[in-house]
Amino acid sequence: MTAARLVARCVRGIEELLADEVSRLGTVRTVGHREVRFTARPGPAVLGLTTADDVFVIASEVGGIGRARADLQRLRCAVAAADLDRVLRVRDRCGGPPGARTLDVSASVLGRRAFNRYDLEDAAGEVLARRLGLPYRSRRAGGRPPVGGLSWRVTVVDDRATLALRVPARPLHRRPYKQASVPGTLHPPLAAAMLRLAGVGAGQLLLDPCCGAGTLPIEAAGRGADAIGCDAAPAAVAAAVSNGRGTGVAWAVADAGALPLRDGSVDRIAVNPPWARQVAPRGRLAAAPDALWREARRVLAPGGRIVALLPDPRPPAGLEVQRVLPVSLFGAHPVVVLLTPR
Repeated sequence: MTAARLVARCVRGIEELLADEVSRLGTVRTVGHREVRFTARPGPAVLGLTTADDVFVIASEVGGIGRARADLQRLRCAVAAADLDRVLRVRDRCGGPPGARTLDVSASVLGRRAFNRYDLEDAAGEVLARRLGLPYRSRRAGGRPPVGGLSWRVTVVDDRATLALRVPARPLHRRPYKQASVPGTLHPPLAAAMLRLAGVGAGQLLLDPCCGAGTLPIEAAGRGADAIGCDAAPAAVAAAVSNGRGTGVAWAVADAGALPLRDGSVDRIAVNPPWARQVAPRGRLAAAPDALWREARRVLAPGGRIVALLPDPRPPAGLEVQRVLPVSLFGAHPVVVLLTPR
């Protein structure tokens, strides 16, 4: 089979990092708002995109979707003309699960229209149901579609609509390892983007001094790094141990302001510090938040890097900012900051 058209979606702000990861699979065509469109030969490798929230096979694109409800007819016609058999074959070759008994549609639209997302979903879903002979499960009444159905997505940007089919059974950001959680836990694709920004890879030792449920160390282990996760909260470390079974990550209950590590012993530090919002600082950080950064500088090896998710881009004392990525996450707008010692 020739190259297929696909789209990977992500957290706002990490599109370029996702594009870099995608470029190893195929050819990046466009980088847009929360998405990267690309072409690649169909195969299971697309399910290994660590910085993607999800990945879809593009079925159809159509222009002329204006503000009027009558413009929904253009979407219906595009769905009716799409080569659905090809889309399903591409999904199958990429590792999509067989045996779907229902279908559902999710939609997003930028700009004010005379129709809403549910109108878009139903316009596409009703045509797909007729063509595929499957029951369509609408989201309009607030119900959650059954697991295991064919999940389609419609996006409308400016006057252009895209219809695409999700490849995996569930979104890529729902990592199988992440069974236990704690408040303030990190979104896995964002964690993967932080590690990519810091250049974390095989042969390096990574430390997360505020590991929570273990997302950053576990993602680092998936990149071939050795990893240590510490947290002052025993319940958080217990969740991390549960999530990290089989990864080889070393876990410890430890105060981030007094780390039980030698000077200059780690190559990379990745951290989502407690912001005193969902998670309150513990131990020495409760009285002296800068103790985290003093300890980070102490244990970091020469030439090492720190990547952190922070409320704003101001550098902590003794550190220089190398790169800042503003991101949007669940209504918050933190920044990913790459830091090096002064």
